[in-house]
Amino acid sequence: MNQLFWETPEKLRALLCELVSWDSITLTKGETKFAPKVIDKLKELKYFQKNPNHLQMHDAGLGRHAVTALYKHPKATETIVLISHFDTVQTEEYGVLEPLAYFPEELTKKLMENPTDLPESARIDLETGKYLFGRGTMDMKMGLALHMQLIERASEEEWPINLILTTVPDEEVNSAGMRAAVTQLVRIREEFGLTYKLFLNSEPCFSQSPTDIDEYIYSGTIGKIMPAALFYGKETHVGEPMKGMTANYIASYLTQRMEWNPLFRETDLGESTPLPVSLQQKDLKMSYSTQTPYRAVALYNVFLLKRTANEVMDLFEQVATEAMGELNKNYQVICEREQVKGIGEVKVLRYEELLAYANKKLGVEEVERLKKASLQQEDWDDREKSLRIVDDLMIQCQELAPATVILFAPPYYPAVNTSNHPLVIEAVDLMKQSAQTFNNTVKQIHYFNGICDLSYVNYEDEGNGWTAFESNTPVWGDTYSIPFEDMAQLKGPVLNVGPFGKDAHQRTERLHVDSAFVELPVMLETLIKSLY
Repeated sequence: MNQLFWETPEKLRALLCELVSWDSITLTKGETKFAPKVIDKLKELKYFQKNPNHLQMHDAGLGRHAVTALYKHPKATETIVLISHFDTVQTEEYGVLEPLAYFPEELTKKLMENPTDLPESARIDLETGKYLFGRGTMDMKMGLALHMQLIERASEEEWPINLILTTVPDEEVNSAGMRAAVTQLVRIREEFGLTYKLFLNSEPCFSQSPTDIDEYIYSGTIGKIMPAALFYGKETHVGEPMKGMTANYIASYLTQRMEWNPLFRETDLGESTPLPVSLQQKDLKMSYSTQTPYRAVALYNVFLLKRTANEVMDLFEQVATEAMGELNKNYQVICEREQVKGIGEVKVLRYEELLAYANKKLGVEEVERLKKASLQQEDWDDREKSLRIVDDLMIQCQELAPATVILFAPPYYPAVNTSNHPLVIEAVDLMKQSAQTFNNTVKQIHYFNGICDLSYVNYEDEGNGWTAFESNTPVWGDTYSIPFEDMAQLKGPVLNVGPFGKDAHQRTERLHVDSAFVELPVMLETLIKSLY
């Protein structure tokens, strides 16, 4: 057999360090350059030299690309899709050590010079010599390295099963990479006559406490959706406060009801979602003046296990209606106390209702022109564009004020869970047994709580539970979309088996070297070989 490039722990470690050295912070030039480098690396394998058309890049917007690498056995149709992302978060928190953030060996040695600079748990880990520090070591370039090793072994040993390595940009912000890859995975399945047997991600497993060294595998992933609101009051001079209503006053009622609201908590298989919190709240007054702020916006984070977008919108509307009911009641008391008529009751509108009203009043062309003005603002992300579109429409429809307009802002990650699938039940047992050969313990968690790209496969929806998202997301179909129908075609159980690490998104991000370079290669190979 030919000498393999990545078969030993030492070679795999070197591969990881090379991948980490290609800095790829989301929405930077490094992210756009990463995919071609992966392609070049995979071209070193004889299989892809013989089958160059099995190695493809797919446009993910903004100059970024997803990569698919198909190992196809001549007689096999069953296929495992190996999913990873290659973008990372920023590195400012490294301070003077930032230049070493992408060089794990050098950074780890440098940290040894002044270990007391680290938090105690990180210092203890550093001094064991069992951890490699650096941005992307844990989250999640090690997952990509493991998948590259699997593709190499499978192609050299001609495993009688197909593998598709799928690595994508932009997991950390909008998952544009995976949303683009979904459609390509449907196309590849049809082109090569494949059957998708398992979607295997290798996001790292997270410790559950500072001293926890157990390893976890995940048979699903938590969902996330972002209800949002524009609050539109009535402007006035601060010297005449009762002639208006501040948007901040309106916003306070909804935010009080949304923060930590147990109505949004879901429980399944003994696991529960974290409670909702606000991710942003601000008024839209651009500079100081004695005019009161009459427009404000808020974003709320809601985690999902079973609920659809339709169900969340109904619940959000219920909470908003109750909040505005309380506001109107209290405001009436204030108006009576101050002996003024007031400006009217605050109503609740869905974005789709505002849009229909604006189309009728202004005409479809004018509404499209207003939307386009916001969509073309390159400095604004999809959340800002969404809120500004609603704001522009309300400015033209002020007769609807005072009002709270409810909507969705991207991103949306549907929840996925296949814990009860027979293949997953067997795979979990197998991974527990495999870990025991290393005197290690593996435990199952039903929902990966770090949010991941598995959200975009195996989509299940008995009705059309996404329609509220489409009709209430202002940037839908322009700068943001989700291929729900293609996702529903990617049927197959999901599993996340990845290396152990700690402190993702922190300057102390680190990877357990035995888990990454010794245990996981054996465990993943054992898993895949059990499937043919």
